[in-house]
Amino acid sequence: MVRDMKLGDILKEYPFTEEFFEQNRLDIKGYENIKFDEFLSSLTDQELEDNAIDIVKLPEELDSYIEQMMEFLGIEKSSAVKSLTILPGHDKSGTPESFERFDILPSHIVSIVGPTGSGKSRLLADIEWAAQNDTPTGRSILINDDRPDPKWRYSSNNKLVAQLSQNMNFVMDLSVGDFVEMHAASRMVENVPEVKKKILEEANRLAGESFLETTPVTGLSGGQSRALMIADTAILSSSPIVLIDEIENAGIDRRKALELLVSQDKIVLMATHDPLLALMADRRIVIKNGGIHKIIETSAQEKQLLAKLDTLDEVMQSARRKLRAGDLLDISDGDI
Repeated sequence: MVRDMKLGDILKEYPFTEEFFEQNRLDIKGYENIKFDEFLSSLTDQELEDNAIDIVKLPEELDSYIEQMMEFLGIEKSSAVKSLTILPGHDKSGTPESFERFDILPSHIVSIVGPTGSGKSRLLADIEWAAQNDTPTGRSILINDDRPDPKWRYSSNNKLVAQLSQNMNFVMDLSVGDFVEMHAASRMVENVPEVKKKILEEANRLAGESFLETTPVTGLSGGQSRALMIADTAILSSSPIVLIDEIENAGIDRRKALELLVSQDKIVLMATHDPLLALMADRRIVIKNGGIHKIIETSAQEKQLLAKLDTLDEVMQSARRKLRAGDLLDISDGDI
């Protein structure tokens, strides 16, 4: 993997390798423009003996270290998902689902609609666990048009789906900044302060009420908590698929939240009862009696209707902001 790469390129692409070099007492500063093999060949016999370096095995050990770290961080999985495919199963009555296959690509938004108890959660569970005709629905999930790697089904570190729901509470005694720093450090990101700044900026852009990095996470409102987790998930999460469960009452800017997620090449599946959110999606899955009843592509006419719904929603959001600020609503100001 790394034999043909210069040391500087290795550090740039895999910043966590800095720890590998330190653990093996290798000072590579000033040697960034040569390959690892060349660096090892430049060491004296005394240096090799003092540091117990095997110049044949060490590059292999570096390869193994990178592979293990990428698997732990979920980097390989996230970048590898080019498509997700749902193959049909059956509804609660055993009636086969009527579609042949449903392909979803990165940066696509799919809404999932249907009555309470219709089976939306079951569909999401099938996707999360990469079902292989082994769930009550009989559905199967393909990744990149193939059966998924078993690690995505059984590994606690390699999850296909990151879930965001309305019910989100923190119990840690940390500030917002400390929380983001801790997550960024666990992901071995190259520039923690820069990533933290970006996450906090995006979270405050989504939230109805801004907050500081010194704010305790336990002191965040429900909307602020969800804004923080959406920004954190979009920028730091390794999961290539994001499930958003009914955020219509989450107290965040829903359109900006979706735009942020798809800008990070996530596949977004959104269970919702809100027509505004449903029409923001490229396509929507209609669930009925536990099965996929219809798959509908959002039409041009519906997109026109979405613009009108957006206008009505802005009126509601404006009225909500005024009420929170203690202002009076006035019909002459366009509040209604």
